Amino acid sequence: MASSDLERRANEAFIDDHFDLAVDLYSQAIAANPNNAAEVFADRAQANIKLSNFAEAVADANKSIELDPSIAKAYLRKGIASIKLKKFQSAKEALQLGASILPQDPRFSKFITECENHISEETKKAVNSTKLAVEKAGTNSVSKPKFRHEFYQKPEEVVVTIFAKGVPTNNVRVEYGEQILSVTINKPNEEVYSFQPRLFGKIIPEKCRYDVLSTKIEIRLAKAEPIQWASLEFVNRDNLVVQRVNNNASGRQRPAYPSSRGGKDWDKLEAEVKKEEKEEKLDGDAAVNKFFRDIYKDVDEDARRAMMKSFVESNGTVLSTNWDEVGSKKVEGSAPDGMELKKWEY
Repeated sequence: MASSDLERRANEAFIDDHFDLAVDLYSQAIAANPNNAAEVFADRAQANIKLSNFAEAVADANKSIELDPSIAKAYLRKGIASIKLKKFQSAKEALQLGASILPQDPRFSKFITECENHISEETKKAVNSTKLAVEKAGTNSVSKPKFRHEFYQKPEEVVVTIFAKGVPTNNVRVEYGEQILSVTINKPNEEVYSFQPRLFGKIIPEKCRYDVLSTKIEIRLAKAEPIQWASLEFVNRDNLVVQRVNNNASGRQRPAYPSSRGGKDWDKLEAEVKKEEKEEKLDGDAAVNKFFRDIYKDVDEDARRAMMKSFVESNGTVLSTNWDEVGSKKVEGSAPDGMELKKWEY
């Protein structure tokens, strides 16, 4: 039987509430034409949802999306099945993608709101469970920090290190909320340690992980958005400029510039100028150096190179900021009116 006939019979079985038969017929239609079955996988996902086969429904929706990422109903069915599996963050992400394809469908916004409510509730439960663990240990307040912690960040994640030696893995509890990190260390015969910051930015809980090592606990928080965290803990951003991170910036090489006939290393010269700026040497030609640096620090990299090249090659008589003009040729000196330019040998 042709794939189209099998698909038609499967749809009829679904309408008649014969969901087991529908799944079987959809499966036959997929087997008959596996390379053109994106719609059929999405329909079988819906039948599996009706049968409470939620894991199978997610798998069908993923296969449909893999074959054709433009089918909005595949994202909808993945979202619904993921909600039933209590994977609310994954559900929200799928629903948001579907909504971008079919924004006029109100079901997407309805289920996205449901996911956000569940995620918020999970965060509250994580906070409350941490407080309960502290109370069971015999204290009603969060213990004073007894382990030092620090953090560093990459464009895609924040790494938090808690320096705690010899802590058994079973004595460490780490939980994540949308913008909450909760760490509890409960060593025998010691006061419970609890670290529970509200984070500077939002994270993706299911992508976070941690490792308990011999000398420390290393926690990797997956950023929900590629921004530079000004601190680990939350601060009011009203008057704070948040810097977005370019994920490709770290792999980008500095642009190469043509060398002049003199064969000078302009990267090296630039480094020397920066070193002089840092050390702020004011002896000798201090006034000229300071004037040059004050201009130099406020321009872009091309203009800096142009200034450096023109100033050096013209023996201090030309100062240009146009690299396109001076980059490929030697800059000749120019004396003021009434004066004679004299070249010095080095």
